[in-house]
Amino acid sequence: MESKFMTWNVLFLVVLSFQEAINAVPQFTALFAFGDSLIDPGNNNYLPHSLAKANFVPYGVDFIGPTGRFCNGRTMIDYLGDLVGLPLIPAYTATITMGSDFSKGVNYASAAAGILDETGKSLGERFSLNQQIQNFEDTLDQLKQQMEEQDLSYYLAKSLVVMNLGNNDYINNYLQPSLYTTSSNYKPRDYADLLIKHYSRQILALHAIGLRKFLLGAIGPLGCIPSQVGTGLAPPGKCVSIVNEMIGMFNSQLRFLVDQLNKDNPNSIFIYGNTFGGFIEIFNNASVYGFEVKDRGCCGVGRRITCLPLSVPCFNRDQYLFWDAFHPTQAVNQILARKAYSGSLDDCYPMNVQQMAQL
Repeated sequence: MESKFMTWNVLFLVVLSFQEAINAVPQFTALFAFGDSLIDPGNNNYLPHSLAKANFVPYGVDFIGPTGRFCNGRTMIDYLGDLVGLPLIPAYTATITMGSDFSKGVNYASAAAGILDETGKSLGERFSLNQQIQNFEDTLDQLKQQMEEQDLSYYLAKSLVVMNLGNNDYINNYLQPSLYTTSSNYKPRDYADLLIKHYSRQILALHAIGLRKFLLGAIGPLGCIPSQVGTGLAPPGKCVSIVNEMIGMFNSQLRFLVDQLNKDNPNSIFIYGNTFGGFIEIFNNASVYGFEVKDRGCCGVGRRITCLPLSVPCFNRDQYLFWDAFHPTQAVNQILARKAYSGSLDDCYPMNVQQMAQL
């Protein structure tokens, strides 16, 4: 079975090897991504005791096959990398198992991962954010063997770091009281405080290593995803407001943290990526963006679960906001990537990625 995953990844890298030649001049030296299933490129494929995997059809139906991405096609990181002139970066596990080139960056994201180590434990193995940072340090050890100290410092300082965490700390922790105790131990605002406290330390750990340019993505409107809408707590065509209010507490704190980080680290740039606001805009104006279905996924059992192996997805995928009960389609990912790259202050604060690249 593992050899099949390796075959998909080999084909993936071969087919996309021409992309670098057609991209514009890279705007960053590399791209390093940390996150969860929204941007996981297949790291969980190599975790034998993980239940959070997307290495089967119909995942990847609009890509080169099921690489492990929880999408019909590309993730937001894939699109953003293209916008900044970088090739699609390999999964961390591909650099270990297949020797994939990591000179232009690595994606460490892992489905079910969270800011807290316990998050997602009900789904088995995953790389928590703390473990993802350790995995980055392994990559760093290899980079040290290839670069002089001064060159490495420049390389790290000019790299783009994208962090997209916190989603699972709610949907696979706080919002599952039968499996986790956090909702009984913390009020929503206190829980947001706890997450930000941990997240701040983790961000600064990467900063201490030498990384200087960060895009910190907000948690999206989880009250709008089909798995939450399917609980019956949302009015027709609307979202579960109590869930979005919880997420708003975290996002407000994250934006405040961005201000504090920029103040304390004048030679660095931290951006708040307003994924929440961007997705709400798409959700509330779905038809304007060309979407017709926003209350259920294209595959899986519409509102409840991820895709089932060999299930037949909808045929009009670009008209769906959601690919499965939790994840957006590649059409949405492309819009969100564009907002992060060249959007207004409503999309990215205090600047967008394109502006950051020029500094």
